[in-house]
Amino acid sequence: MITKQQQKVPVNSSKCEHKIKFKLKMKSIAIVTFLLCLLFAFSSTIEVDKNGYILYCPCMGRFGNQADHFLGALGFAHGLNRTLVLPAWNEYRKGEARSAQIPFDTYFKVEPLLEFHRVITMETFMKELAPDIWPEQERISFCYTERTGLDGKTGKGCNAKDGNPFGPFWDNYGVNFARSQFFGPLTYDVHYQNMGEKWAEAFPPENFRVIAFTGAPASFPVQDENRHLHKFLKWSEQIEEKAKHFIKNSLPKGAFIGIHLRNGMDWVKACDHVTETKNLFSSPQCLGYRNEKGQLYMELCMPSKETIIRQIKRQIKTFKELNKNNEIKSVFVASDNNHLLEDLNKNLKRMGVVAMKLDENNPHVDLAILGMSNHFIGNCISSFSAFVKRERDSKGFPSTFWAFPKEKKEPVTKVDHEEL
Repeated sequence: MITKQQQKVPVNSSKCEHKIKFKLKMKSIAIVTFLLCLLFAFSSTIEVDKNGYILYCPCMGRFGNQADHFLGALGFAHGLNRTLVLPAWNEYRKGEARSAQIPFDTYFKVEPLLEFHRVITMETFMKELAPDIWPEQERISFCYTERTGLDGKTGKGCNAKDGNPFGPFWDNYGVNFARSQFFGPLTYDVHYQNMGEKWAEAFPPENFRVIAFTGAPASFPVQDENRHLHKFLKWSEQIEEKAKHFIKNSLPKGAFIGIHLRNGMDWVKACDHVTETKNLFSSPQCLGYRNEKGQLYMELCMPSKETIIRQIKRQIKTFKELNKNNEIKSVFVASDNNHLLEDLNKNLKRMGVVAMKLDENNPHVDLAILGMSNHFIGNCISSFSAFVKRERDSKGFPSTFWAFPKEKKEPVTKVDHEEL
C-alpha cells in the first residue's frame, strides 16, 4: 500500500526537474543572445584605414564653389591614397549669423563615390573612429602658411576656427585643434611632380593618421584633370525624386530646355571685373584653362535679355529640326534673382512654349532638373552652371552657354543689367 507521502515524492521531483530545465534553457538563450550581440558589434565595426584620412572644411563660397573643391579634394585623397572624410556642406541662410552644416549624404549618395575611392561621412568618422585614432591632443590643423585671425594677427598658426564658416563648421563636430602644421611648399596638385609621394614622405600615415585642412585641398575652379570625377557624384533619392516629380507633374508633356540665369546684384558687381582679368570663376569651362578658346567679354558674364530670348528661340528651332516627334514644350528657369518668366512667356507664346520655375527656393532640386533637361544653356562664368555642365558631360547630354561663341557683332541692348 502506497502512503500519501510516497505519492508526493515523484510529483515534487518532476517540478524540480522542470525548473532546472527552464533555467538552463533561459541561460542558453541569454548566452546565444550575448554572442549574437558580440557578433553584430564586431561585424558593424568600421575598419581603420592604415593609410590615414583627409579632412577639410569646405569654407570657400557657396555650393557651386564647394562642389568644385569637393572634386579636387576627392582627386587629392586618391593621389595620397588616404580615405576622404566627406564634410558637411556649408550653407548661409538669410537672417542667420552662423553658417549651417548639412550632412554630405543629404544631397548626394555615398555608395557611387566608393567606386572611385574610399570615403566615409564626417558624422560616421567622428562618432566611430575619431575617439580612438584622432584624440583631442592629436588634432592638428594643416595650412600652407600662417593664416590671419579675426584680430588681424597671425598668431603663428592656422587659426583654423576663426571666422564664418570656419568656426561653425568645426564646432558642429566638437573639434578643437591642439596645434597647427604648415605644409608649404607642398601643393594639392597630385597629378604632377610626384606630389603624392612628397606628401607621404613629409607626413607619413604612421605619424599623421589624420590630415585636417583649414580649407579644401583643391584649386578653384576645379582642375581639368578632376572634372571627370563628377560622374561619381549622384543625387540622393530625396533630391532626385523631387526633380522627377516636378518634371512629371508640373512641366507640360514633351521635351524641355533648362536654363540658368545668374543676375543678382553681387553678380553684376563681379562682372565689372571682366575687363581686368583673363579668367573669372568658372570661365575655363568654355574659354579653356589657357584661354585657348577666347577671352572674357561682358555678354559672356551678363547676357542681355535680347540675347537670352534669341538664343532660346534658336535652340527650340534647332531641337525641332533634329527631333520631329519630340518638340520643346517648356523652358525650366533656375536663377539667383530674376527668372524673367514674364518676358520669356511673352516671347515664347507663339511657339507654344511656356517658361516655368520651382515654387520654392531649392537650388539643389534646380540643379537636378537642369541636369535632366533635353538641352541646357548656362552661364560660362558661374560655378552653379559649371556643376550642371559637368554632370551632363558625364552623361553625354548637350549643353551650351549664353553668348558663346562670341558673335562678330554683339547686339546693342538698352537693358539695364541691374534689372535682370
